[in-house]
Amino acid sequence: MKLGSYIVKRSLLMLLVMFGVLAIVFAIVHVIPADPVGALLGGNAPPAVVDRIKTQLGLNKPLFDQFVDYLWGVVHGNLGTSLQSGRAVAQDIMEYFPVTLQLSVMAILISIFLGIFLGVFSAVYRNKWIDHFSRIFSILGVSMPVFWTGLILLLVFYYILGWLPGTGQLSLFVIPPDRITGMILFDSLITGNWTALWDGLRHIILPATVLGYSATASIARITRASMLDVLTQDYIRTAKAKGLSKSIVIYRHALKNALIPVVTVIGLTFGGLLEGAVLTETVFGLPGLGRYIVNALLVLDYPAIMGGTLFIALIYSLVNLGVDLIYATLDPRMRT
Repeated sequence: MKLGSYIVKRSLLMLLVMFGVLAIVFAIVHVIPADPVGALLGGNAPPAVVDRIKTQLGLNKPLFDQFVDYLWGVVHGNLGTSLQSGRAVAQDIMEYFPVTLQLSVMAILISIFLGIFLGVFSAVYRNKWIDHFSRIFSILGVSMPVFWTGLILLLVFYYILGWLPGTGQLSLFVIPPDRITGMILFDSLITGNWTALWDGLRHIILPATVLGYSATASIARITRASMLDVLTQDYIRTAKAKGLSKSIVIYRHALKNALIPVVTVIGLTFGGLLEGAVLTETVFGLPGLGRYIVNALLVLDYPAIMGGTLFIALIYSLVNLGVDLIYATLDPRMRT
């Protein structure tokens, strides 16, 4: 199968997945026995006002008609209007998502660096102390909940030691940079606001480490397994027999081929970080998309819940599509 046909096939599958996510989220939200209008107006609202609001929101229509209307709006880029903020959900997402994206990018960078480092050394020095340490580190990373890890790091590095700041993106006395991308670090770098850049880096260390810990564990284990498999191949023995140095054999020959499955894991992990940011943003008080969805759940803001969930699913699907294309480029056998 040619690469162009593969791209078309994967894109169509992605659209099918998005439709399934939309249908499932819509069904779950509307099956919940709760009244969003009652939560919005309060229990003492006059029935006439409640009926008028339901008519404006289209909640008095049959469920199938509501689904068709919502699907039609999504196709045209309309995710509805938030009951809490009164603004378009798409506008709210564009305001909150940059915080989540910045956190996820920093977390995946930490995960890639530490994960590949631990994975390579675990494979090269198999059954040595670094291998045992990496195994214990990975088990803890997969086992410990994100919110628990976040609270422990806040207790140690913020409350007890005082080395790093606690919640938020910037300290109160630091002037934020002009909004360009919505990401504090990038906006500070673009505008040359070095004070905000340094303060923002100190604020993001803890949440990025917490969010990336479990991802680091997964990447380390996959890298180790892949490296162990590659190191037994004939061309590695040939490279050693030719007298090449150990570092050249490991990094130029073994690691390059071992990274093919790791690329897939990194892509899937990055998509998962967007989802896992919900708890991290809540613990560290970051105004991201995850916290926005949590607040929407608390007040039964149906349009915000559905729009935010659908947007995360879209980003996850796009990341997976990108990983599939990279993998198909590196390994043509994947196209079949």
